[in-house]
Amino acid sequence: MMIDRRILTHFDFLLVFLVLPIIGLSFFLVNGFDSDKGLRELVYITIGVILFFIFFLIPFRKLSRSITVFYWLFIGMLFIIDFYGAVRLGAQRWIILPGTGMSFQPSEPMKVAMILMLANLIVHNPPQKGGYGLKDLAVFSFYILLPVFLVAKQPDLGSAIVMFLMGYGILFVVGIQKRIVLWILGLFILLAPILYSSNMLTRWEYQAKRVQDFIATTPSHQVQQSLIAIGSAGWLGKSEENITQTKFGFLPIPITDIIFSYYVERFGFIGALVLFAFYIVLILHILSFCLLDSRDYFLQVVASGIAILLFVYMSVNIAMTVNFAPIVGIPLPILSYGGSSFITFMILFGILENLLAFKFDFEYNSSPLNSLRKKKGSLAQLVRALGS
Repeated sequence: MMIDRRILTHFDFLLVFLVLPIIGLSFFLVNGFDSDKGLRELVYITIGVILFFIFFLIPFRKLSRSITVFYWLFIGMLFIIDFYGAVRLGAQRWIILPGTGMSFQPSEPMKVAMILMLANLIVHNPPQKGGYGLKDLAVFSFYILLPVFLVAKQPDLGSAIVMFLMGYGILFVVGIQKRIVLWILGLFILLAPILYSSNMLTRWEYQAKRVQDFIATTPSHQVQQSLIAIGSAGWLGKSEENITQTKFGFLPIPITDIIFSYYVERFGFIGALVLFAFYIVLILHILSFCLLDSRDYFLQVVASGIAILLFVYMSVNIAMTVNFAPIVGIPLPILSYGGSSFITFMILFGILENLLAFKFDFEYNSSPLNSLRKKKGSLAQLVRALGS
């Protein structure tokens, strides 16, 4: 079967080259720490790669109704998790897949569903000159705040904040009136301390304690061990035999949310700079797709959503390991051990590559010349279209 050369021409190979080294590092670190978990990580990677290609082949631009069903399906899962979800560390966030021992966190694919739903809504209602007003913002806010509320209720305040920032960040990139942005920021700054000091945080007692640990004079034990691991690594890091903080268990579960400390202890300050550079180049590269075509709102929403997710995950995760932010359950994207977050990003990369690789089809269908052909316009109309 012949592959259309236009698909290969539009396929973004740089995205793949930026992601593959991080995946390789993840397996190297996880397998070096625990070979059994390394084998499971290999399973996650395999599933992620398969889903990447599956989602790459799905024509999302033509699936308006299916996207709506997909969104409400995961909203339903977030409701169901209250009755069926597994409880870990006081939070009910996971569904155990029968017969596998593997867990599934609906809040992760919910991010994919939210991005696709916002893309679908914006394509059918593009912003006017000057950006969206209050009426449109109210509609978008319903689709953003509903999953945010359900995820926060689990309770998973970290993921809820990430989804909130992603949703409104997408609207900011696509276009929203500046005065509305200022109002939202003002209300957030005003209400945040009131919310924190009120009884509304009783359900999020565990998260509130982490904020208290962060603002305390002495960092928590986990942060102290993280700082020791990072500070003792030197310029080039340590050999596998000498990574004392990881090897002797001072870093609790170092392959999950705190994996940056484990990575720096192994590869040092230079290694940290290299990893940071990979993330920054990856984020800016994905964000640059928003500038390809001002008419392609679907691509703008997906690209900006992925870039915002990567930036928030990366910056918060690294900041919390060096005591610049409270410890929250946010993994380092693509690097941290675990299937839910990794598979979510692989699906998003697959969707993004689909929008890029099959962009020629969008360009043809959206061109003025093709629109006139579909309407069987006159020869004079075609000539005028060509001239414009």
